[in-house]
Amino acid sequence: MSFKIAIIGAGSVGFTKKLFTDILCVPEFQDIEFALTDLSEHNLGMIKAILDRIVEANKLPTKVTATTNRREALEGARYIISCVRVGGLEAYADDIRIPLKYGIDQCVGDTICAGGILYGQRNIPVILDFCKDIREVAATGAKFLNYANPMAMNTWAAIEYGKVDTVGLCHGVQHGAEQIAQVLGAKSPKELDYVCSGINHQTWFIELKLNGRPIGKDELVAAFEAHPVYSKQEKLRIDVLKRFGVYSTESNGHLSEYLPWYRKRPDEITRWIDMSDWIHGETGGYLRYSTETRNWFETEYPQFLEAASKPIDPAKRSNEHASHILEALETNRVYRGHFNVKNNGVITNLPQDAIIESPGFVDRFGINMAAGITLPEACAATCMASINVQRMSVHAAIAGDIDLLKLAVLHDPLVGAVSTPEEVWQMVDEMVVAEAAWLPQYAHAVPAAKERLSKSKVKTREWAGAARRSVRSIEELRAEKAALKQAG
Repeated sequence: MSFKIAIIGAGSVGFTKKLFTDILCVPEFQDIEFALTDLSEHNLGMIKAILDRIVEANKLPTKVTATTNRREALEGARYIISCVRVGGLEAYADDIRIPLKYGIDQCVGDTICAGGILYGQRNIPVILDFCKDIREVAATGAKFLNYANPMAMNTWAAIEYGKVDTVGLCHGVQHGAEQIAQVLGAKSPKELDYVCSGINHQTWFIELKLNGRPIGKDELVAAFEAHPVYSKQEKLRIDVLKRFGVYSTESNGHLSEYLPWYRKRPDEITRWIDMSDWIHGETGGYLRYSTETRNWFETEYPQFLEAASKPIDPAKRSNEHASHILEALETNRVYRGHFNVKNNGVITNLPQDAIIESPGFVDRFGINMAAGITLPEACAATCMASINVQRMSVHAAIAGDIDLLKLAVLHDPLVGAVSTPEEVWQMVDEMVVAEAAWLPQYAHAVPAAKERLSKSKVKTREWAGAARRSVRSIEELRAEKAALKQAG
């Protein structure tokens, strides 16, 4: 079969390569076209060279094109995959730096909290531009697969305002299931059957069975506390498991910034996180990791290009949803996964308009969600706090309403636990001014925000955070990689 897949933000080189090789693991998909598009010609050139090398090494008829003209890439595409980061690392640095001045310490800052909300404000106008192009030039009935964060806000905007058939995709559920299977001593994650439901990055394993045997809270707590690694890295997640009775999909660091209880005081932050890797709670951890990864790739590009000459191994196909969804839609081989869609009654105790993440099945008829799921009350309450913030954030982004944006940030659980209303109002003004280049819908509000900032008496401080690490140099990364290789 032959069809076209467009990848927006294809300059996210490592992730694009993974999606590409996953899709080509499907035998029927070798004669398709990949149209890559990105704002960066430099990154496009690098990823196209890698994908061309893969095609050549595997003697495939696959066609790969690359262009900075998005509409050209989308023309006639049956599937559009987005993995964009609007504003890049420059804007992302402000998402972390400015809230720290007001005492808000984020690990990732890409979903909710102050950083995630402003990230959404940058993304949503661009997402709507994507949707306009999809409606106008893509194939009839084209499906938009969104991998970009903030997942719920982006997907909400694309469905509600972009009027495009959209599904949001994340790998948090798969990773959480792999952890649970490991601590329970399973030989393979396939031995674990589960129902996981909620909202993106706050999804909950509400039913667990290992080889058909139900797993309860006490057994799961004991298994995590006995594990030599996870007992140290996932202290916060284990504490939530003890109190809520169910395990969260999201990493220790991510989960800590969605709740109002664990990151509101510096001494509490260091108590609950682990510094063995960024994902366990380090201040600005993902920003540091992303910066190091970019620098590493730029320097080590020849090695990445050489590695692309290896044959594709279907046994190494990843558990990212995209290739499996496309396979199910095109071949009718049924796929079960967890998808971000509009609720519409799927979860009984969350709002109808919310973007939920829950189990579904895919075949040639589309994505079919398992309806009638009811979350435990504590899980629903935690999700509701984020949903309310997401809804206000989406509406603010659509209208360019800075007052509503401030209310969204004020109602964020962690922000509300740390900052006063006066601090929130000034912080949002400061972030909108700093990120104005990526916030066209707020252009009218920037002059007044600058004026307020010039007169403000709200005190701030220069603070690196409770657990900040410096970006490592290429030489340090090489030395660390060599040491790990020698130790292994």
